[in-house]
Amino acid sequence: MTQVVFSIGSNLGDRQSYLRGAVAGLAEVGEVQAVSGVYETPPWGDPDQPSYYNAVVLVTGELTVERWLEEAMRIEQLAQRSRDQIPRTLDVDLIAAWEDDGTPIIRETRELTLPHPRAHLRAFVLRPWLEIQPYAKLPGHGWVNDLVLSEDLADDVAAMTALPHLQIQSTP
Repeated sequence: MTQVVFSIGSNLGDRQSYLRGAVAGLAEVGEVQAVSGVYETPPWGDPDQPSYYNAVVLVTGELTVERWLEEAMRIEQLAQRSRDQIPRTLDVDLIAAWEDDGTPIIRETRELTLPHPRAHLRAFVLRPWLEIQPYAKLPGHGWVNDLVLSEDLADDVAAMTALPHLQIQSTP
């Protein structure tokens, strides 16, 4: 069994529905352990695009990390995600994964790099992740709490807005 952290984001169309769809899609192939709150964040790169809604999802299941990646891409396709399109209906990014015994899964292939090579630089990944796993460690980079508090991310963290009124996972 693997434990996987996904970052999900949308900045096109019904952003809340796209995030809900991502959580539902992950629940079809694994057990969703936790879903962070939703944060509105400025876009990266092109400031003329709409802001993002971002969240983090913790999932467990029997899939390999390669299969988790395939599922993430399938979920993006269901949302009519185009790799060349910005803004985007949906991003589902595999951030980090662990084996049953807590050993981090490390991959460096053409298709998949784990942990995600830029996760330590992205407040929109780290801040929501910290919400659902206060003692999380990003393999190769250290405690998520320390990364969020770093001077390098201070402006990005300050630019995030929590949206507690938005729910992306239905309660059982």
